Amino acid sequence: MTLVSARELVTDAATRGTGIGAFNVIHLETAEGLVRASAESGLPVILQISQNCADYHGGLEPIALATLAIARRAATPVAVHLDHAERPELVDEAIALGFGSVMFDGGALPYDENVAITAAVAERAHAAGVYIEGELGEVGGKDGAHAPGVRTDPDEARAFVTATGVDALAVAVGSSHAMTDRTASLDLELIARLREALPVPLVLHGSSGVADSVIADAVRAGMTKINVSTHLNGFFTRAVRSTLDADEKLVDSRKYLTPARDALAGEAARMLRLFALETAEVAG
Repeated sequence: MTLVSARELVTDAATRGTGIGAFNVIHLETAEGLVRASAESGLPVILQISQNCADYHGGLEPIALATLAIARRAATPVAVHLDHAERPELVDEAIALGFGSVMFDGGALPYDENVAITAAVAERAHAAGVYIEGELGEVGGKDGAHAPGVRTDPDEARAFVTATGVDALAVAVGSSHAMTDRTASLDLELIARLREALPVPLVLHGSSGVADSVIADAVRAGMTKINVSTHLNGFFTRAVRSTLDADEKLVDSRKYLTPARDALAGEAARMLRLFALETAEVAG
């Protein structure tokens, strides 16, 4: 296999009634570990590069070209996706670089402004054959779709999809970004209502804060694309810390990044199987 579009992976998962893992790239070792997880599990994966990640690397191009190269060499289907772009010009750059899918995040904007900008970005993405994800929380939600207490209204979501033409929609159902404990409670009934109301797949952001069993229930209720970052970063960082604690004289970064990459790969493979509903084994 080689580089594919998230359109193919998300559509296939939605048809099967399963989930697809979308994991954030932070640096080269993350991308390598995530592709290894895909190979180990025999399941496809979506590699996501966020606006924050692009800014960390001084621009989208360096980390994007490296990630695209890793995806093209993969033995399993791998997509590369732009995540949480709040600047329309970053979406345009991702399309020019060869991304098969992008997300424009207007979730913190007033509803009418979110619709107008998302629709314009979607038109350009579709002209290039690129799959686009949008985000909707509540009307005028100042902190975006994943602030505590925000919920997406099914009728408003249906109107938003119709007005913008997005191919997938990130919805607010109880998750929150950057959680380090897995205690978020998802509104499964709302997920089912959104799934029934919308003609496009649903995306769950902030999944790091959601327990395995709840994620599996969310997939069964209608969630398709499951985004994870913080949870996997924790496995990577704890492995780095453990390796350095064991040898205070260690200075070769490859010797502590290798076990970190391995730890991330192992957990990502487990999560891919969980989202695909291939295992009954869950952890809190």
